[in-house]
Amino acid sequence: MHRRFIVFALLASAVLAGHAFAQQSAPAAELALKIGVIDIEQIRREATAVQDARKQITGFHNTVQTEIQKEENELRQANQELARQRTVLAPEAFNEERRKFEGRLVEVQRKVQERRQELDDLQNDVMRRMNEAMAEVVIEIAQEQGYSLILRLDQAVFAAEPYLITKTVLERLNKKLPSIKIAEPASFKGATKAKGPAKAKSEPAKKKQ
Repeated sequence: MHRRFIVFALLASAVLAGHAFAQQSAPAAELALKIGVIDIEQIRREATAVQDARKQITGFHNTVQTEIQKEENELRQANQELARQRTVLAPEAFNEERRKFEGRLVEVQRKVQERRQELDDLQNDVMRRMNEAMAEVVIEIAQEQGYSLILRLDQAVFAAEPYLITKTVLERLNKKLPSIKIAEPASFKGATKAKGPAKAKSEPAKKKQ
């Protein structure tokens, strides 16, 4: 396995202090550090793979949003019809129609929650794959250019411009992982062609006598 050069900032001082104590007689040159600092949030915003994946996820979201809007409109109309039937149906018949409506409402809510969770899972998977590729890039750069300590910018109080290697990491990452192909979730397939929940057929409702 590659030797990992990335360490937490909070551990760095302890490690260096211990090393200096044990090697007090060593030449100063041997203790010199080459430090790099990267802006993780900038990389996550500007990486081409993340931008490409975000467009794909937005497309899934828009498709589903169209379907949900259609179902919500149908539920609104069904609710209005149910309110009208309240004045003409017998109590037993009205209660049956109300149960059917509530069943449709629960089903739509379940679908909405399921698809939101799928979108969250897609975003998490994208960031996981991007983070793995970025870690490999950082290790490669550290080995090639002799960095012994690389820190995150959000964990540093201050970082002078010469220490920042964000641009180098981003350029290498974009070459290594230019895009991320996202498979369409199973529940999204055919969403634009899908129809709203079918209305359950029932016997003619009894009117109030």
